Amino acid sequence: MTAVTQPKAARERLILGLDVPTIDEAREIADETRGAVGLYKIGHQLAFTGGLDLARDLIEQGEKVFLDLKLLDIDNTVEKGVASVASLGVSMLTIHAYPKAMVAAVGAAKDHDLTLLGVTVLTSMDSGDLAEAGYCETAEDLVKQRAIQAKQAGMGGLVCSGQEAASVRAIVGPDLAIVTPGIRPSGAASGDQKRVMTPDEAIEAGASHLVVARPILQAADRRAACEAIIDAINDAF
Repeated sequence: MTAVTQPKAARERLILGLDVPTIDEAREIADETRGAVGLYKIGHQLAFTGGLDLARDLIEQGEKVFLDLKLLDIDNTVEKGVASVASLGVSMLTIHAYPKAMVAAVGAAKDHDLTLLGVTVLTSMDSGDLAEAGYCETAEDLVKQRAIQAKQAGMGGLVCSGQEAASVRAIVGPDLAIVTPGIRPSGAASGDQKRVMTPDEAIEAGASHLVVARPILQAADRRAACEAIIDAINDAF
């Protein structure tokens, strides 16, 4: 099984999505929130504008980085891609939770301290979206199926909405990471997310890590926004 990051403090459970268009903005946000965030997530938007160099810099500064690249390709390509990412020293990496892709990824990461996360169903999608894409299962059923397959493959955890966190936790047990995006503090707008939950609700449901972007990025005081979410996480315990 790939490395699993089990949080010891509420701060370590908070993942801040650096979903901004420029490296300068991302560096500013990291500086504002340093010490109030467990991991910084770099996704497609930033990865293609110098985000990998930023990842290296943050790691050198002692920060933990989550590369949200959602890899999916033929087995050999996934294996080589994961091996390259592992050499960067990042803490987490997402793979679309297709069985063969997960097995290939686990093989490439077995000698590295890297938590591989299987992406189940995007939180911007619901059962209607899945039906339109040709899936017969509901979102909840597909998430459960992916969770079983991820555990069998030896993945370090899964990405799912807070609404499925409890059922996923029942399947994978206490040790795997459950990373929950679509987190919205009470009163915050859902935006383009369809399966959302508040921080305390997600933790109570079984999530180990929460991904938050817009509610922090758009806050007048980003550090205070982080601390409010950490307080909500602590309340859940």
